[in-house]
Amino acid sequence: MTSQVRAGGRRPLTVAAALALATGVVAGCSPAATPPAPSTATVGSTTQPGTPVATPSPTAAPRAPAVPVTDASRPLPATPVVPPVRLEVPTVGVDMPVDPEGVADDGSMALPPDANRAGWYRYGPGPLSAAGTTLVAAHVDSRLSGVGPFARLRRVGVGDPVTVTASGGTRLAYTVVDVTRVPKDTAPVGAWFDRDGAPRLVLVTCGGAWLADIGHYADNVVVTAEPTRG
Repeated sequence: MTSQVRAGGRRPLTVAAALALATGVVAGCSPAATPPAPSTATVGSTTQPGTPVATPSPTAAPRAPAVPVTDASRPLPATPVVPPVRLEVPTVGVDMPVDPEGVADDGSMALPPDANRAGWYRYGPGPLSAAGTTLVAAHVDSRLSGVGPFARLRRVGVGDPVTVTASGGTRLAYTVVDVTRVPKDTAPVGAWFDRDGAPRLVLVTCGGAWLADIGHYADNVVVTAEPTRG
């Protein structure tokens, strides 16, 4: 993404080899083919759906940012994790397919190049797991598809419903408990990609200013949701 998923920060650690040895990273967001209009909107703003967070430089290198997440070398669970296949956030019109994604050659978490598709971090828990965080990330925009649905995550509110459909058709209801925009170099990635805590869902994309010198956005927009009770 980030939560994230934090897409690199100001250090050249978008896909830094040293960081990649210790962690996986979630791929961030590339500039759209047609640079979107500038916006200074923050999380929870009333900007119309689809309005991008920032204006990417048309001359910036198309290098994707990344978010350090978790050590992909850790053993996977003994039993297969059921993947999510669909994500719905009806209050902001998000309804998109979810693809399982691993770690790219450069050490970042691979994401679907189409901003209309989200990626699930397959080295972590899934929506039917008894513990841990299900991480779903997507590009805020891409050269392939322009501005994507996750550009609207900053407009999600606490208390909003989220539905994840798992492979096999099971639908799981979540309630948003936090929406924030965090600088990529201070993102709490350990919490975003926890494998052992209480079950929850974390959605991550890029936000903030476009940093042309390092080729990515400054922040991550992060939505945290917990299973709906009752």
